[in-house]
Amino acid sequence: MRQSLLGLVCAVSGYGLLAASALAADAEHGRALYQACAACHTDRPDALGPSLKGVVGRRSAALDDFRYSNPMKRAGLTWDEAHLRAYILDPQATVKGNRMPFGGVREAKDADDIVAYLKTLH
Repeated sequence: MRQSLLGLVCAVSGYGLLAASALAADAEHGRALYQACAACHTDRPDALGPSLKGVVGRRSAALDDFRYSNPMKRAGLTWDEAHLRAYILDPQATVKGNRMPFGGVREAKDADDIVAYLKTLH
């Protein structure tokens, strides 16, 4: 009984922290941070990275006009907030062997802000 109650308290607290994190995300700050990403992630057909317009909710390796790495094709992810955040923080840990030459952002808040900005791209 005691463990069940403790588990419930932890779950509710964790949900509250996740919700607070999402509410605290700053899309404008994310837009400024995204400028480094925009060097590769453009809508140009010769871009080094896939377009990130509409990425939230999209399956990994889903764009027909981009040549994805085999690890990204096999990843089978849906780019929801949690997967995007994890990938932005540590691309190689999230999709081992992907070709993106980026080590990730250092601050979790920055990742949250970039995800908030990505949600505005349509």
